[in-house]
Amino acid sequence: MPGLLSDTIEMIKPLDKEAMAEARSRQDQLTKPQGSLGRLEELSIKLAGIQGKPIPQIRHKAIIIMAGDHGVVVEGVSAYPGEVTAQMVYNFLNGGAGINVLARQAGARVVVVDMGMAAELEANPRLISRKVAFGTQNMCLCPAMTLEQAMTSVESGIEVVGAEVARGLDIVGTGDMGIGNTTTSSAICAAMTGKPVAEVVGRGTGITDEQLTHKIEVIKRALAVNHPDPRKPLDVLAKVGGFEIGGLVGVMLAAAAYRIPVVIDGFISGAAALIALALAPGLRDFLIAAHVSAEAGHKLLLRHLGLKPLLDLDLRLGEGTGAALGIFLAEASARTLAEMSTFAEAGVSEREKPGN
Repeated sequence: MPGLLSDTIEMIKPLDKEAMAEARSRQDQLTKPQGSLGRLEELSIKLAGIQGKPIPQIRHKAIIIMAGDHGVVVEGVSAYPGEVTAQMVYNFLNGGAGINVLARQAGARVVVVDMGMAAELEANPRLISRKVAFGTQNMCLCPAMTLEQAMTSVESGIEVVGAEVARGLDIVGTGDMGIGNTTTSSAICAAMTGKPVAEVVGRGTGITDEQLTHKIEVIKRALAVNHPDPRKPLDVLAKVGGFEIGGLVGVMLAAAAYRIPVVIDGFISGAAALIALALAPGLRDFLIAAHVSAEAGHKLLLRHLGLKPLLDLDLRLGEGTGAALGIFLAEASARTLAEMSTFAEAGVSEREKPGN
């Protein structure tokens, strides 16, 4: 893996244990019973380790939405037609989608990237064009993309993060848009975890029982045609993945290289994390699972990744909506660590030691 990808992976270093120890020490001195803020305390300590700061700061927030179309849609795996991908991207750009609402609430900017939509959108200063191709190939007939295209999609995601870092970036959330991408994500999940297809496939956009059975058969066929090799994550991405999934792989790797926490959204982001983590095992420490979605394979996928989700709200919208909520919680954890008074500062008596 010569070039940008390998250089980025080499930049990923372990968490700063000293910063984490100082953050933990401060947590234990704040005006509350130790551990009473539960996982918010754990999260603030993790953020300290990622940023290398005893008191982490989260001011500049972004949700990067990668968009791409999937050739497998012609197999009838979605309740919506493929043109909805581009239509929803226009909705993102106009500020009218669910992610726009939740990102505004979290104070995060929304960054929309065309990784490979099957349409050429009108020029828009809020749309970043990194189009690898006009959608992937039908993975039931051949690989979804070439290995070169897979590499290009990942490195494009890396470059997008580099540009966002230049604007100021303390935390990033991952989002996606692509009709058919729960099908490709299920194929990635099955290939990377070794689990039976039926265990990892969900209803995506809300398909019927009959459509679900058909979707399972389509994925089985794609895996049989392509034989993706889980020992070679880019091979899996190329054979049964999507351009937006490749872009998200790059986002995660680059963020970790820059010591920026990554709040991953749902099933599609999770599939990208399977690829990214296989490329760089050290990435796991930089990932924060926002939620466990209603998609059948997401809980299994998170278990395989070794990540514990912050929320369980039965979300299955994608777009980065869960990530926006996760960013809010991450900022809350950092602010409580920074802004709460210690017992000494507030003049509050600490808990008495046993025997006193």
